[in-house]
Amino acid sequence: MELFTFSISPWEIILRGTLVFWLLFFIFRFVLRRDVGNLGIGDFLFVVIVADAAQNAMSGDAKTFFDGALLVMTLLIWNLLFDYLGYRFPLIRRFTESASMLLVRNGDIQWRNLRREWITKDELMSKMREEGLESLAQVKEMRLEPDGRISVIQVTN
Repeated sequence: MELFTFSISPWEIILRGTLVFWLLFFIFRFVLRRDVGNLGIGDFLFVVIVADAAQNAMSGDAKTFFDGALLVMTLLIWNLLFDYLGYRFPLIRRFTESASMLLVRNGDIQWRNLRREWITKDELMSKMREEGLESLAQVKEMRLEPDGRISVIQVTN
């Protein structure tokens, strides 16, 4: 029964999975921007296309259950390893995760950081209104967090 055998070398599967994992990691970490709390149509389409392309690059001529299982395990191990190393070592965490970025300080917009993350003033003001604030003067600090959400600290009276 071919279902429970390898159709290609297990080492080739591990190597392909590793190479595609690293390629996608670099794309998602260093090329794509963090979004302001949502996933746009273009972003979703990109993920679908990348998933299809990555599957082809990773599997080669993989045809059996074990081929697919080994590939999934390879990706899972890399993901868990990154999480573990990022947790244990701050230097690696700085590489694997984006830092929090200051967007507003004491009511002053940090334009350079907004441009760097392609955040418009309209998006910033929308987030402020979601927090129940009417003006920038009410904002002590607004940050783009590593997960793409924006946090707001209000001025205390």
